[in-house]
Amino acid sequence: MDALPVAFARVLRGMGVEVPVSSVVAYAAALHAVGIERRADAYWAGRATLVRIPEDAAAYDAAFASFWLAGGGATADFSVPPPPPLIAADEDEAAEGGALASPHELLRHKDFAAFSAAEFDEARRLLAALRVSGAPRRSRRLKPAATERTGRPDVRRTVRHALKSGGEAVRRPRVEPASQPRRVVLLCDVSGSMEPYARGLIRFLHAAVVGRRRVEAFALGTRVTRITRELSSRDPDAALAAAARRVQDWSGGTRLGLTLRDFNDEWGVRGLARGAVVVILSDGWDRGDPDALAEQMARLRRVAHRVVWVNPHKASPGYEPLARGMAAALPYVDDFVEGHSLASLESLAEVIAK
Repeated sequence: MDALPVAFARVLRGMGVEVPVSSVVAYAAALHAVGIERRADAYWAGRATLVRIPEDAAAYDAAFASFWLAGGGATADFSVPPPPPLIAADEDEAAEGGALASPHELLRHKDFAAFSAAEFDEARRLLAALRVSGAPRRSRRLKPAATERTGRPDVRRTVRHALKSGGEAVRRPRVEPASQPRRVVLLCDVSGSMEPYARGLIRFLHAAVVGRRRVEAFALGTRVTRITRELSSRDPDAALAAAARRVQDWSGGTRLGLTLRDFNDEWGVRGLARGAVVVILSDGWDRGDPDALAEQMARLRRVAHRVVWVNPHKASPGYEPLARGMAAALPYVDDFVEGHSLASLESLAEVIAK
């Protein structure tokens, strides 16, 4: 069955539908899960993973009718009966009590590369509830201790209470160090290879910047661009438009080693990355020297509290970090996680907070 998804993807591409490799991988996994015995299951497995925009739905229906209903070959005749109707679950399946997943639950696990414009709008509302906060760290500020057995004596408050009780120190308050969240620095790769995922990941950056003050956001391409101010607007559409205008090399090339060097020199080592949780969102494809990337990752690791690398392709079955940039960076990464869906970004927020 592994050859079928690839062959069907060729048919779709031949009809002008853009089908990235990640979508084909997701489609193969979906077919493996549902099987190909039922026409409805095969139809919806492809519709959910291969159709990225509503305009491609008609082409998908025609391709499905051609490929799956006319003999199952990539050279099948396209003059076939009309595309299959939207088939609901069988009545006997409903009688068994199998509950269907809610639309929100399906959307949470759907690959960003397969999102339509309407689904990105819905994802915006789901991301608005996401809170990104760095791991706690001890602060120089003090707070009242939880009990009189912790912390150290608070002399001022002890004297103040003693004056109220005739000079007798009846109450002996104590203080202990307060905690505050660490700074979070988000570095998002916006090069051409990340185009299917950049739109979803930038929305994650916006939700993080708006939700917390101690979050900084940068775009990585052939240069590094700070976009914290652009993403600070609570209007997500305005924020994303401002970020797009600010980043001049969107969907271009990527030189991770050089851009990380510029980040380290101008912002990271000088302050922003010190003691921070640094999150790099990238597939690891790099035109530059992998040794230069490894050198800059080592510099970053020395000053950061933790370095998290988010790769959208990590969720693909059989994925291995073979890209030169990814292989060079991994020795300096504390957490290597997925970043292809809303559910994976929810898990990322938990990793950042730990």
